[in-house]
Amino acid sequence: MNTNWERSRRSWLARNRLALISAAAIAAYAVFVEWVWGWPVLLRQWAEIGVVPVLSALALLVATYLIRCYRIHDYFPGETRGRFLSLFRVTQVHNLLNIMLPFRAGETSFPLLMRSEFGVPLVRGTAALFVMRLLDLHALLTVAAVGLVAGRGPGAIGWVLWLVAFLSPLAFFLMKEKALTGMRRFAPAKVGPHLDEVEAGLPIDIPAFLRAWAMTMLNWAVKVVVLAWVLAIMGVAPLAASFGGALGGELSSVLPVHAPAGVGTYAAAIVAGAVSFGADHATLETLGRASVNAHLMVIVSAVVGTLLSLFLRPKA
Repeated sequence: MNTNWERSRRSWLARNRLALISAAAIAAYAVFVEWVWGWPVLLRQWAEIGVVPVLSALALLVATYLIRCYRIHDYFPGETRGRFLSLFRVTQVHNLLNIMLPFRAGETSFPLLMRSEFGVPLVRGTAALFVMRLLDLHALLTVAAVGLVAGRGPGAIGWVLWLVAFLSPLAFFLMKEKALTGMRRFAPAKVGPHLDEVEAGLPIDIPAFLRAWAMTMLNWAVKVVVLAWVLAIMGVAPLAASFGGALGGELSSVLPVHAPAGVGTYAAAIVAGAVSFGADHATLETLGRASVNAHLMVIVSAVVGTLLSLFLRPKA
C-alpha cells in the first residue's frame, strides 16, 4: 500500500513539476517584493495613477492580443476561417501558459492546441510558431536599434546598417525556395514529408509574409508604447528611459529562457533597459517599483484576455 502511495506521489510530482516550480518562484517573488517595498506601497501607486489610465492601459494591452490572433488567423486562413473566437481562446491560453511556465515550456502548447482545435499538423504549427517568434524578436531589436542609432547623433552609416537589418527578414524569406530545395536534395527521403509541412508552416507568398510582418510590428509598437506610458506615469524619466524599460522587459519575454511568470527577470530587464536609455540614477527606487508594477500589468492583462476569450468562446 505504502509503495503504491509513494509511486503515485512521485508520478504526481513528475506530472506537475513545472507548475510546482512556477508556484514556488511566484511565492518567493511575492515575499521578496514585500520585504523590499511592501505590497501596500506598490498598490498605492496604482491608486495614485487613477482608474481611467489603468483601465485604458489594460484595454490597449488586451487589444494587442487581438492583433496577435489576427496574425495567426491570416497565417492559417483555411483552418481558422469563421472561427476567430475559437482561435482567440487558443492564442490566449497559449499566451498565459507561456507567461506562467518556466523555460519557455508554454510554447509547446501552441502546436498542440492548433492540432487539437484546428487539425494543424504539429510540424507545421511548430514551423509557424518559430517564424513568428523570429519576427517578434526582430521587431523588438530593430525598434531598440532606432534608439541606439539616434542616440549617437546623425550618421548615414548607422542608419544604412539599421535599414539593412530592418529589411533582413524579407531577404531571408525570398531565399526560402532555394534553401528548401537544397535541403530536399541532400535530406533522406523519409524527411521529405516533414520538409513539406515546414514549408506549409511558412507564409505562402510575399503578400502573406508582409501582412504577418506588419501585424508583428503593429503588435509590438502598441505594446511597447503602452508600457512606456505606464512607466512614465509611474515616475520613470526621461521619456527615452521609459521606452528603454518597455523594450527591455519585452525582450526578456521573447528570449529562450525566462523565469516562471517572468518573476524577477522581467522587472530586472525593465531596469536594465531604462538605465541603458538614460534613466536617472537618483530615481532607481522609483524605477524598481515601476518595473514590478508594469510586470503586474502585463500578467493581469494576460489573465483578463484569457477570461475574455473563455467568455466569448462559441457555443459547442
